[in-house]
Amino acid sequence: MTDAQSDVATLIAATAPSDSPVAADIMPPTSPRLALVLGGGGLKGFAHIGVLQALEARGLRPAVFAGTSIGSLIAAARAFGVSVAEMTERAIALRRRDLFRINHVGMVMERMQSPSLYLENPLRELVRAVVPHRRFSDLSTELLVSTVDLERASQVVWGLPGLKDVWVDDAVYASCALPGFFPPGTVGGRICVDGGTVDNLPESFTHSLGVDAVIAVDVGSSQIARAHGAGDLGFAGVFMRAATTMMNALQGRHLAQHAGPPMLLIRPSIFHLDWFTFGRAEELIEEGRRAAEEAFDALDDMLAAPDGIYPRHKVRVSVNPALCIGCGICVAMAPDMMALDDARLAYPRQPLVNWSPADGGFVRHCPTRAISAHEAGTNALMPAAEEPLQRPRIRPRARSAG
Repeated sequence: MTDAQSDVATLIAATAPSDSPVAADIMPPTSPRLALVLGGGGLKGFAHIGVLQALEARGLRPAVFAGTSIGSLIAAARAFGVSVAEMTERAIALRRRDLFRINHVGMVMERMQSPSLYLENPLRELVRAVVPHRRFSDLSTELLVSTVDLERASQVVWGLPGLKDVWVDDAVYASCALPGFFPPGTVGGRICVDGGTVDNLPESFTHSLGVDAVIAVDVGSSQIARAHGAGDLGFAGVFMRAATTMMNALQGRHLAQHAGPPMLLIRPSIFHLDWFTFGRAEELIEEGRRAAEEAFDALDDMLAAPDGIYPRHKVRVSVNPALCIGCGICVAMAPDMMALDDARLAYPRQPLVNWSPADGGFVRHCPTRAISAHEAGTNALMPAAEEPLQRPRIRPRARSAG
C-alpha cells in the first residue's frame, strides 16, 4: 500500500462505523478526526456542494460540521444525512422568486422601521426543506452554526457544549439572515442574525472539540475583484460590497492568528460572481469540486504537520521602486513580511517565502500596485495577491423579486 493509499484508508476508517468491515480491517491505533467548516457567501455557497462531492469521492466523512450563513445550511443538511445528489438538484432548481420576495407592506407601512427588505417565509421554507425541526442534542454528528446575538452584540455558536438545546432550523435561519435583507431570527430566546457579520469562516470553534485537522472552505471573501462603477450599484449593492470588504478584513486577521490544528484552506475561484447571482449553480459546484481536488494534493502534508495552513507554495515577492510611494501600508499590514529602507521604499524581508492561501492579502492593498507576488519559477500571480477585474455583473432586478 502506498503512503497516499494508507492516508486515505486511515481517514476512511476514522469515519466508518465501529462495527463495519472497513473499520475492523484498517482501523489504526489513532485516526485523524476531521472538521469541515463552510463559510458564508450567498449563492456562491453552492461551491460547497462541489467540495462535498470531492470529499465523498475520497470516502471522507468529517466528524464535525460547522458553518456560517449558507455554509451553515449546507453543513446542517449534510449532518442530517441529505445526499450530495439532492443538494445538487435543489441548487440547480433554485430561482430568485424562491428566495427573494420584497416586503412591500413593511416597506410602505413601517418604512425605516421595517425589519428587512425581503420577506422571511421564503428563506424559512428553504431551510426547512433540508433541515429537520430537531435539536442539536438530537444529532449523532457534531454540528456548529455561527450567529450574532444582536442584543448582546456577541457571536453565538450553536451546537457547542451548553448551546445544544435549541432547534437547528431556527439557528440555521438566523445564520442565513443577512441584516437588512431578511428579518432576524429567534434562537433559544436570543435575537440573532448572520454569523458572517463578525466571522465568516468559524473554524476556530472546532478546535475545542478535539479535532486533529480542519478542512475550511472560503467562498465569500477570499478575493475581492475590482468593481468599476461601485458607487452605481444601488443601496443593496453598496451594502454587499462594503460587507464583503469588512468580512475579508476580519477573516484575514482571524487566519493570521490561527494557532489550532493544521488546516486545509480551500478557496474556489468564484470572485467574478455576485453573492446573489442565480442560474450559475452548476458552474459553482464544479469549481468547488475542482478547487477541493487541487487542495487535496496537500492533504498528506497537512495531516503530517502539527499546525499551520495548507496548501503551501514557494512565492517570490518583489517591489517596483519606481512605483513605491513610501506610504507604509504594506508594513502596517504585514510587518513580518515587509519593511521600509532608509529612503522609505518598501522591500520584502524575505523575497522567497512559503505561502498558504491565507497569505499575501497585503499585496492588493498597495495603492500604486508596486508590489507583486508570483509562484516561484512561474509568472503566475498568487490568487490572494492579485487584483482581478470584475466580469460583467448580473444585477438584481427588484421587479423580478416580488
